[in-house]
Amino acid sequence: MMVTAEGDSAIVGVAEHGNSAELVTVRRRGALLDRRRVDLTDPGTPTHPYHHQGAWAVGRYLDSPWAKPISLPDAIALIERVEKAAGAGAVRILDAVQADVPVPVSHIAIRACPELPDGIEARIRDNRAQTMADSVMYRMALAHAAKARGWTVCWYDRDTVFAAAAAASGIDDIAPVLKTMGRAAGAPWQARHKLAAAAALAV
Repeated sequence: MMVTAEGDSAIVGVAEHGNSAELVTVRRRGALLDRRRVDLTDPGTPTHPYHHQGAWAVGRYLDSPWAKPISLPDAIALIERVEKAAGAGAVRILDAVQADVPVPVSHIAIRACPELPDGIEARIRDNRAQTMADSVMYRMALAHAAKARGWTVCWYDRDTVFAAAAAASGIDDIAPVLKTMGRAAGAPWQARHKLAAAAALAV
């Protein structure tokens, strides 16, 4: 059984891109514990079923060379399968993170989701929603998996999270902290890694 200092815990910051994400885990005191890139679904699974197959099903983008005709019921069924796969992937990924860090994870920071219509068909038919629904699906998969583990889900704003991280750390600028963290992590340490780290530090 792992014995940790009272109140010692870890926070996972997430910077997602499609079905993949950069996860940066920090100790509550700010030390880097883990950095990994993950895919929520397996190769061969459509990564943007709302924006591609869903859009094609209602007649959008059919003049694109990669478009393939699909019925609306088939598109909805496909999205349901991808959503299920993303949920299973999120559980597997968060299990692996917790197994690999030396203290219990207490929080996860995920980019806030825009409000979308309820239901798959409604999201497909709404031109604005179908451009965002895939990303929201993956973020929600991670959120549900985290909640099932008892982690607190914190939603962050990408435009303000760096300032929030600085404020939470009691400093004016979080950039030097992220630079030091990047040296510890090693290459690559790119904008998405910094975003995920800032999100964790802001909690």
